[in-house]
Amino acid sequence: MNMKTLLSLALTTGILSGLWGWAADCFGLLNWAGFLGCTAYFACPQDRFKGLFISLFTLCSGVLWALIIIHGSSLVPHLDVVNYILTAVVAFLMCIQARHTLLSFVPGTFIGACAVFANQGQWQLVLASLLPGLLFGFAMKNGGLWLAAQGVKHKNSQ
Repeated sequence: MNMKTLLSLALTTGILSGLWGWAADCFGLLNWAGFLGCTAYFACPQDRFKGLFISLFTLCSGVLWALIIIHGSSLVPHLDVVNYILTAVVAFLMCIQARHTLLSFVPGTFIGACAVFANQGQWQLVLASLLPGLLFGFAMKNGGLWLAAQGVKHKNSQ
């Protein structure tokens, strides 16, 4: 990555990170969970809308998998070995689902699940924070790439 692109990404990420922090506070969202959504988009190997949709589906699937572990574990709260087996089976399924294109970003699945665990199972607030964070990540990266491309176009027109 050249310095112009890196600087453009840094600029859009910095500005939109501050805006996200303000928006999260205003709307009672989890600032940190929004940054996880943002991180998922940046880390996804796919770009543009394909990356956005893959990140969206994997984050949401992770939220669902976490709920399966949480609710499944509550069925047998005194048998730790059953809970460990449930966690192992779900972790396996979280990985194997990657055979489907929209679920192919395994880290996104784990990010979604971990966010639910970190917020003690309050998935509604986690999801309400992850999704705008994902959109902010999309805007940060694509805005930075657009900004860098404008500089190249300007330089080439001179």
